[in-house]
Amino acid sequence: MIEIYHAPRTRGIRPIWACEELGLDYTLVPVDFSAEYRASDAWRRMNPVGKVPVLVDGPLTMFESGAMVQYLIDRYGGGERPALQPQPGSAEHALYLQWSWFAESTFARPLGEIVNHQRAFPDSPSQAAIEEMQARAWLCVDALNEALTGRAWILGESFSAADIMLGYSLNLHTALAPGELPAKVARYLGALAARPGFEIAVAA
Repeated sequence: MIEIYHAPRTRGIRPIWACEELGLDYTLVPVDFSAEYRASDAWRRMNPVGKVPVLVDGPLTMFESGAMVQYLIDRYGGGERPALQPQPGSAEHALYLQWSWFAESTFARPLGEIVNHQRAFPDSPSQAAIEEMQARAWLCVDALNEALTGRAWILGESFSAADIMLGYSLNLHTALAPGELPAKVARYLGALAARPGFEIAVAA
């Protein structure tokens, strides 16, 4: 049985959503998100840097959300046409990888830094630093808006795990860098939010 160790609003949303889209059985294990527990030896044995989520599947333990999503697809989304991703080795799969990694390494990075900055300096956060990170996140929104021209999903007409990766980051953006989303991104976020898997994952 797949176990997903999760705390609300964390990147555990991604593997939960992937399991829902793939129709996989999984067990949700709540994690005490306090700094004390996440610094404990017990949790550091699960995730060496104290973050959430963690995925356990038999003898396998993983602590990177994007890698979890890809593992679930590769392990359980088989068949002639892999579920939630284009055919590996194709040009479309290369773009799938590009947007999946963009979602975390480029888009989520400045958003995560806002959270880290506010946590590190709760009494005196730098508004200039926060605004700079918000500006970098808005550049990602603009890039996404351009890429969505003529497309229902980020790769075209087919929903993929790249949309799961982007959906988490975009949802986080609305909370940490508020403002009016451009039209194509607003439509895209609405379509993502309407998927049952998204609703279940965000509510978890």
